[in-house]
Amino acid sequence: MTTPTVVLVHGAFADAASWSGVIAELQGHGVPVVAPPNPLRGLASDAAYVASFAAQIDGPVILVGHSYGGALITVAGTTENVVGLVYVAAYALAEGESLGELQGRFPLSTLVSNLKQWTYPVPGGEPAVEVTIAEDAFPSVFAADLPAGVTRILAASQRPLAAAAFEETAAAAAWQTKPSWALIAGADEAINPEVERFGAQRAGATIVEIDGASHAVAVSQPKAVAELILDAVRATS
Repeated sequence: MTTPTVVLVHGAFADAASWSGVIAELQGHGVPVVAPPNPLRGLASDAAYVASFAAQIDGPVILVGHSYGGALITVAGTTENVVGLVYVAAYALAEGESLGELQGRFPLSTLVSNLKQWTYPVPGGEPAVEVTIAEDAFPSVFAADLPAGVTRILAASQRPLAAAAFEETAAAAAWQTKPSWALIAGADEAINPEVERFGAQRAGATIVEIDGASHAVAVSQPKAVAELILDAVRATS
C-alpha cells in the first residue's frame, strides 16, 4: 500500500512556516509532507493553484487546510489523486457557498471587527483591497494560547488576504465524495467554533475538538494536529 503525501495548506494571516511543528511530527513518522505557499488572492485562483500542485505529486494525496485553507481544499479536493481532506480550525464550504454566507449563519467572531484594510495594485484595473489583523488584536484573536514573544513575530509577519475571497463561492465540495477529518479549536476567536463544527458535521467528517485551542492550534498543539492527520493517513493507506 502507498502512503499518501500530505499537502499542508495554510490560511490567511499566516504562511507555510506555521506548519513547522506539524511537519516535524509527520516526518518523524515517515510520512511524506509538503507545505506550499498559499497565494491568498481569491478562492477560485487559490484553489486552482492547490489543485495543480496536488495533481503534480506522484501517488495519493491528503489535503490539509487551516482556516481559509479549508475552503481551498474543499474545491481542490476534487483532484483525482486526492484521497482525503483534513480541516484544521477551518471552513468546510458547501458547493455554491461563500465564506461570508457560512459565517453569516452564526455570531461573528472578534476577527471581523479587528481587520485592517490595505490596497494592492491590479494590472489594468483599480487597486484591490486586502486585509490583515490589527497587530494589537492579533494575540487575542489569532493565537491566545501562544507566548507573547511568538505572537508578536506572527503578527509582524502575517500575510494579507484579498477581501474578495470572502464573497467568492465554492465551485465544488470534495467532501461529498472524499472522506474527511476535522479539528475544532474550541477557543477560536478568528472563526466561530460553531462555524467549524457545522461545516465538519455537514461534511460527515471524523471530528476531534480541543477545548482551549486558539485559531493557531497548528502552532500551539502540533502533535494533536499531526495525530489527526496520521489518522487520515492510516485510513487511506
